[in-house]
Amino acid sequence: MFRKQLTAMAAVAVTLVAAACGTSGPSASGGAATAWSLTGGDEQTFRSSFDSWNKAHPDAAITPTFFANDAYKQKIRTALGADQGPTLLYSWGGGTLKSWVDAGKVLDLSDEVAADPQLAGRFLPSVVKTGTVGDKTYALPNNAMQPVVLYYNKELFTRVGAEPPKTWDDLMALVAKFKGAGIAPFSLGGQSKWPMLMWLEYLVDRIGGPQVFADIAANKPDSWSHPAVLQANTMIQQLVEAGGFVNGFASIATDSNADLALLYTGKAAMYLMGSWAYPTLKTANAGFISDGKLGHTTFPAVANGKGDPANIVGNPANFWSISATASDAQKQAALSYLKDGVMNPQYVDTLLAGGAVPPVKGLESKISASPDGAYLSEIYKLAADAPSFQLSWDQALDPGQADALLTGLSQVFLKQITPQQFSDTMNKTIKP
Repeated sequence: MFRKQLTAMAAVAVTLVAAACGTSGPSASGGAATAWSLTGGDEQTFRSSFDSWNKAHPDAAITPTFFANDAYKQKIRTALGADQGPTLLYSWGGGTLKSWVDAGKVLDLSDEVAADPQLAGRFLPSVVKTGTVGDKTYALPNNAMQPVVLYYNKELFTRVGAEPPKTWDDLMALVAKFKGAGIAPFSLGGQSKWPMLMWLEYLVDRIGGPQVFADIAANKPDSWSHPAVLQANTMIQQLVEAGGFVNGFASIATDSNADLALLYTGKAAMYLMGSWAYPTLKTANAGFISDGKLGHTTFPAVANGKGDPANIVGNPANFWSISATASDAQKQAALSYLKDGVMNPQYVDTLLAGGAVPPVKGLESKISASPDGAYLSEIYKLAADAPSFQLSWDQALDPGQADALLTGLSQVFLKQITPQQFSDTMNKTIKP
């Protein structure tokens, strides 16, 4: 069944709207299967998994390559446009995955999922859904659930006599309090742009609820002009004007973890980031955690907002898809790895040991018994119980819209455009 699907999919010739690459890529060159993923975060988990797999399966070995976040997004788009992508493609699901599916670049795994109930059935249903397009499965989870949370430096809060914010008014009051103490209220990697997006995602949700972005994702005309979007960007600019972010935030890069360092070195009091920051922090400065200096809480509520304060945004997980242009042998190796190499007991234990929460059913007791059990149990519950777990917008939208979104939002943060100008520009990206 799978081999017939491979033959059919490999015969599909569709061109992505992307620049062509003139070099020979890993899938086109034959040989061992390959995988592209991101540096930082779960990199060590992936490396360990592939090392173990390759030792046990030398005839189905997979060679991984790791890229910084922004570099990966550009490279994978170019490589797929030239049919030079890796065998295993790393994604966030959403609009990026749909663009790959529409272009015939990834395999439909639905038959394999139906034949092996555990292939997708071991995961939480809300997470598996992110790897589907229509009613078909094209991607399976490869790492942890990653809700965005508000991290804070407990030592700094104690120093100024403050509590973590429960409302937006609390948050704005903390800005003045920390600035008065010579401490940056929030760290932000503005050079990378995408960290800014978490502020817009949460504010729009808190103000207008998840339907606001659902309309945007559905290309509803003028949906970017919803009052919640305009109000959210207005509040962002008010926060910038109040000095809410560290000086020079537009030149700070997240890929180098410079923004996270500001939190644990005591230069910034708070940091809005996905839960993938925790494993990175364990590597960069484990003592900050073991000494009880790290705090975390949910994004604050907004007065008179329609969104449930229990709603979360972020990434339900990241995913592996299998390239349609890889050789049959490469595809078979990749599928075998997805079945037996990903989220096996050793893989799950590695994620937990690194401070990440696998999206696997029935892990409550294992999570609570792990070294970071208290924190991880809270993240697992936060994700499992959330009324809405909204995928990061730059991944939920198609790549072209996502690029325009990040550019426009950066201009909002830098006060180069008004909230209305942002909405007007984004409305032009809506496809009829």
